[in-house]
Amino acid sequence: MATGGNDVRSDIRHIGWVALPLYLSMIVVSLSALVNTAALGRFGTAALAAFAVTVAIYFPAMAAVSGAVRGVMPFVASAADDPDRLRRVVRDGTWLSVLVGVLGAGAVAGVPLLARVTGVPESTVEQLGSFPLLMAAGVLLNSFGSMATSCLVALGRSTVVMYAGLLGAACTAVLSPLLVNGAGLGLQGAGISLLIANLAIASVTTIGLRRHLGVGFAAVLSGRSRLADLLELARVGIPMAATVLVKFGVLGAVAFAAALVSTTAAAAHSIATALVSTTFTAAVAIGQATIPLLSWRAERGERPGVLRGVVAGLITALGTLAVIGIAILVLRDQVVSLFTSDPVVTSAMTGLVVIVVLVILGDGAQAILGFGLTGLKRSTPSFLVFAVVYGVLALLVVPVARTGGLTGLWVALAVANLVVALGQAVAFRWVWSRLPEVPSH
Repeated sequence: MATGGNDVRSDIRHIGWVALPLYLSMIVVSLSALVNTAALGRFGTAALAAFAVTVAIYFPAMAAVSGAVRGVMPFVASAADDPDRLRRVVRDGTWLSVLVGVLGAGAVAGVPLLARVTGVPESTVEQLGSFPLLMAAGVLLNSFGSMATSCLVALGRSTVVMYAGLLGAACTAVLSPLLVNGAGLGLQGAGISLLIANLAIASVTTIGLRRHLGVGFAAVLSGRSRLADLLELARVGIPMAATVLVKFGVLGAVAFAAALVSTTAAAAHSIATALVSTTFTAAVAIGQATIPLLSWRAERGERPGVLRGVVAGLITALGTLAVIGIAILVLRDQVVSLFTSDPVVTSAMTGLVVIVVLVILGDGAQAILGFGLTGLKRSTPSFLVFAVVYGVLALLVVPVARTGGLTGLWVALAVANLVVALGQAVAFRWVWSRLPEVPSH
């Protein structure tokens, strides 16, 4: 397995080459989602409202499922040079993906019931039709696709993931306008296009993984999985999924607090959140690229190499995000104008840009350190740090919004990300110091 060279610069190059296809894939998938939303917006407000109700559960479910199956990455990377062991890990990872996929799909399928319980207007609920079931099937397909994606990245095959993302994005971009507006299927057309996109991504990634394994999945799954092995994967993956859910929940509370300030603040907050979410994909791609590097070295007792790898990941991520942040600062007027033409919202957002860039940098740092702990098969400390800090943030958002307004909220978010990053750095140092080390000869 290629693991970079013997200095930080070679590790940076290695991480960059693995991360770039992942980042491109994430960007095109995000852009295709905008096409889907735009198609529904042109079809009708009621359909768009029903879409918003469903994706409020769908996106967290997708993120949690993807996070849970990423737990296979360090195990795959450690087993990369042992075909039999690798197949066992893939088999166990597949069963884990079935479990979390069914749970995620069940949550999305229950959207109509949840909507009625929470008081969503009946006119919106009636628009849902079979859409939640289509999206639930998409979550289940995504669980398989994400498992295969995680395995491919851990094996250094991120180019296959890029091709899968491009195909999925093309399916959504072409089929969504065609089915939603052209065929007049509305929300159901959007569901069909997203389901086909998930099927395309899962097909390409699983075929790519099968080719690397050299045997069909029937042969891989024919063996017996031990409960202890499944639990070992879950101990890494489930805290990652829980971290995602905590983040979604607390950021939802921050959005609620921004809405309490004013309508202008809520609009500006939405724009700022979109900027952070878009740039965060770079950190996610780079973080995933560091996992195989760290886990492979940790497996072989290369403690200095482990530390060098996470430093390289931090430099790569913070350097990339700094360039993006500088571009946002320099082009702030043009960037904000992409989201709004309201001069009041523009003014509020322009004054917030510096803090938004700080949030982006802090979020990137904590992401790399969190993925670093995952690479060492110790994601629970990362989750605990995140849960404590973001839990405190959730308790403070309303008082901060009332006293400091939107600026105070985003300062609090920047501070929270910094504290999370520091806490994860301490956790990483603690775990790293306890790694067994093989003396060099």
